[in-house]
Amino acid sequence: MASAREEILNRLKNAIHPEPEMPDFDAPVYHSIEKSLGQAFKENLEAVNGSVYLCQSEDELVDKLRAVLQDIPETDAVCAEDKLQELLTRNGIKHRNYEKGKHAIEAGITSCEFLIAHTGSVMVSSALQGGRQMSVYPPQHIVIARKDQLVDYLHTAYDKIRKKFPDQLPSQITLITGPSRTADIEKTLVMGAHGPRELHVLLY
Repeated sequence: MASAREEILNRLKNAIHPEPEMPDFDAPVYHSIEKSLGQAFKENLEAVNGSVYLCQSEDELVDKLRAVLQDIPETDAVCAEDKLQELLTRNGIKHRNYEKGKHAIEAGITSCEFLIAHTGSVMVSSALQGGRQMSVYPPQHIVIARKDQLVDYLHTAYDKIRKKFPDQLPSQITLITGPSRTADIEKTLVMGAHGPRELHVLLY
């Protein structure tokens, strides 16, 4: 009859697993993107409650933007970027310039650095006019982007922003993936907890 010590040693011996397989370090880290970058970005951002509008022209973009802004008073739609202000003014979309702390803001209209298809993320930085506040403070964040700002994966976006700012990176680079949300309180999902409750991306 085996002693208690022998029983313990036998159990340990039987519990020893075979040598683990070595990971394949040459295998791709990310799954491949089977669809167009625009469609992949749209599906991934909308999966986390964002809204994406793929527009074929400036006219279509303006129509979609008017629909997004239809319930927002023109005095509460704010833009701080010169090029976007030109686009809005050219197409008769009423808005006002950003003045820090002067008025309430319901919708902040910004550009971005890049859009990442793999995660449906918007990359913004403090180098954009309006700085950090315009993508965080307003309850609705509206991003207007060009198709050439679409990239496949996160590492591509970081490579591109390093090339865009070769001497010194912006003091803040942020990835936004969907509206702000939390489930910290009684495990109930709350939208807009720490930032915008709505995120709209218009791409043309």
